Amino acid sequence: MSNTNRVYRLAKRPEGTPDHDTFELSEEEIPEPGPGEVLIKTLYLSVDPYMRDRMRDSESYEEPWDVGDALKGAVVGEVVESNGARFDEGDVVTGELEWAEYATAPGPVLTEVNPELAPISTALGVLGMPGLTAYFGTREVAQPAAGDTFVVTGAAGAVGSVAGQLAKLQGARVVGFAGSDEKVSFLEDDLGFDVGINYKTTDDYRAALDEAAPDGVDAYFDNVGGPITDAVFTRLNTDARVAVCGQISLYNSEEIPMGPRKLTQVIQSRATVEGLLVSDFEPRFEEATKQLGQWVASGDISYRETVTEGIENAPDAFLGLFEGENIGKQLVQVAER
Repeated sequence: MSNTNRVYRLAKRPEGTPDHDTFELSEEEIPEPGPGEVLIKTLYLSVDPYMRDRMRDSESYEEPWDVGDALKGAVVGEVVESNGARFDEGDVVTGELEWAEYATAPGPVLTEVNPELAPISTALGVLGMPGLTAYFGTREVAQPAAGDTFVVTGAAGAVGSVAGQLAKLQGARVVGFAGSDEKVSFLEDDLGFDVGINYKTTDDYRAALDEAAPDGVDAYFDNVGGPITDAVFTRLNTDARVAVCGQISLYNSEEIPMGPRKLTQVIQSRATVEGLLVSDFEPRFEEATKQLGQWVASGDISYRETVTEGIENAPDAFLGLFEGENIGKQLVQVAER
């Protein structure tokens, strides 16, 4: 084991879209685990759009990072040393850890990963936070039923791709917005969506919805916000359900743009619009992970991962999220087990 540990720190607060100057890769000593802690070798780290909000000097649902802080996110790693924690050397665990080659953490904040259930990387994707977000956002908030029309944005991403498949399992007609013809083919050919719409080559979202969802929209899973959401709101049916999960179209905006007022559409449709934080469902994570694992094993849910090699390329993986470069879950492989 090397004596040095590469750690990413927030070099500065970005104005607008982050760039490589936002990140600082520093070489530090490998930390020693304190009492009740383990030392973890990072195998995979997750990059997620919500991390952009933590780079701001403002309150959000996640505590912002200070300049100089180590960046943090979901990690799958291998325990290399245990100091009285409940894990042994060689165990595979997941938790929120630093973007680093090695990190320490107290045992209670970590969850063991079963390598025999599925590839360990899935603990950051379909069997991790994205899959859980899709599970609860679809089944508890949007609640598509047989015969409903379900629309999801960011449909080829880690959350949207699972949400659409869950809606199909409920018997809904599923329409997904994605950002390339390749992604549209992935939705329709690999995941079984009824219609995929390439929003980058579509001039009129309302007209595209009229064609893809001629009977209107009964349930909407919003990962993107912006003009697409404006268009969907005009097509909501009576008693529609909207799960607001993400607003990636606005994350790099210094000021939130003032768009057309759409609340009149909510009055007309009597729609329910509910914000979604997966952490609210934490007591039920085990139940959901078990069910998702069964669907993955049976082939009822498919998944894809985009893997970037090397911790030095983590900023590229993160910045690529805002260009729509990934299909499925974006991961960084830091080391092999």
